[in-house]
Amino acid sequence: MSSPDRMGFATKIGGLLAAAGSAVGLGNIWRFPTVAGMNGGSAFIIIYLACVFIFGVPLLIAEFSIGRHARANAGSAFKVLAPNTLWRFIGPWTVLIAFIILSYYNVVAGWVGYYLYEGVAGSFVSISEQVAAGNANAFAENFGSFVSNPWMPVVCLLVTIGITHFFVVRGVQKGIEKSAKILMPALFIILLMLVVFALRMPGASDGLAYIFKPDFSKVTGETVLAALSQCFYSLSLGMGLVTYASYFRREVNIGKTAASVASVDTMVAILAGVIIFPAVFSVAGVEPSAGASLVFISLPSVFNSALSGSPFLMWLMPVLFYALLLFATLTSTIFLHEVVTAWFCETFTMTRHRAARIVTALMILLGICCSLSMGLWSGFTIGGLCLFDLFDTVTTKYMLPLSGIAIALFVGWRMTTRQLWVELTSHGMFKFKPVVPLLVLLRYICPILLVVILVTGILS
Repeated sequence: MSSPDRMGFATKIGGLLAAAGSAVGLGNIWRFPTVAGMNGGSAFIIIYLACVFIFGVPLLIAEFSIGRHARANAGSAFKVLAPNTLWRFIGPWTVLIAFIILSYYNVVAGWVGYYLYEGVAGSFVSISEQVAAGNANAFAENFGSFVSNPWMPVVCLLVTIGITHFFVVRGVQKGIEKSAKILMPALFIILLMLVVFALRMPGASDGLAYIFKPDFSKVTGETVLAALSQCFYSLSLGMGLVTYASYFRREVNIGKTAASVASVDTMVAILAGVIIFPAVFSVAGVEPSAGASLVFISLPSVFNSALSGSPFLMWLMPVLFYALLLFATLTSTIFLHEVVTAWFCETFTMTRHRAARIVTALMILLGICCSLSMGLWSGFTIGGLCLFDLFDTVTTKYMLPLSGIAIALFVGWRMTTRQLWVELTSHGMFKFKPVVPLLVLLRYICPILLVVILVTGILS
């Protein structure tokens, strides 16, 4: 199940980009601006930054330490480090989480791919003409018509799963690492281009003030909890980062890598807000707290209204935005697919190609079910939730916080201080002074905060 000679990332930068790509996803570009909008903007961001470094980074370090020390996939690493104990069940639990999340995350990836196609084809311009003609709900109707279509979302789902499969089946270095080296730089280039365009919009000053001018009068206990939850989900904690860490080279500085991943993830999230809020404040009647509909309903309308004076930008900006969103989703789907594929491959001693084909086939089956549950099968519910919403609710409210608690306690109490020191210093190659504060955070603070997230999720 583990081997010191197993294939790993060929370069340190490749490993860093892959780990950062696993974290950067819809949680940054879709969810972060939405949550910030609902919790007061810049005041939320300040609290979020504090959460990242006292909560997110320690948990990243914990997952990285487990993965590299065990040299095994997320499903097997805990069994390697704590054989014949109950700790071994944490591994399969995290693989199951990755599997369930991937089944519905691929559906949203398909939506993003479709909207990129619509942007390239110029469809948003024609829909804007309908709005101008008096149909104020044209963009909402467009999204509703697409999601409820019995076959179009499935076709888009198959395309995004196919792209993910292509990279995973090629292996760690030629597939996952190479995809990270292509997608992450492209993501940042597009991100910076969109920032430049956003800063030229009429509502740029109001949007930037909303993000960067703190208003602590809006801060409540719910704001702090929202920042904690967003930090946990945005960094992909508890989803199997152990697998990527098992591919890290020995000379990788785990502490710095964790801080770098958290910094990149946070920077992308804030820059996404810099893009979205100036656009939102450029058009009357659009709320920063519009929720998930902001991405698929409000923003296409906003881009076209705010840039109506420049037909080229009115076409280009939605294309770049949905390309950015698609690259972010692909780095996440590749990561989640690899978590499950690596477990199949190493647990059942099968080739990567066969393991990837099995995972892809299962993803197609579950993904189609999740997609149809938003349309043709919307009448079938469990506990009042369609399959898509059920998977989302079960993983985010219950499974992920439990996974995070188990990981924090495992590193804080089960791994020896010597084992942790070996990983934090790479056998003495680097210095890592705050070992004691890290252990305090992992043993007490992080588990308590995760219990709060769990209980709040259950009660809500």
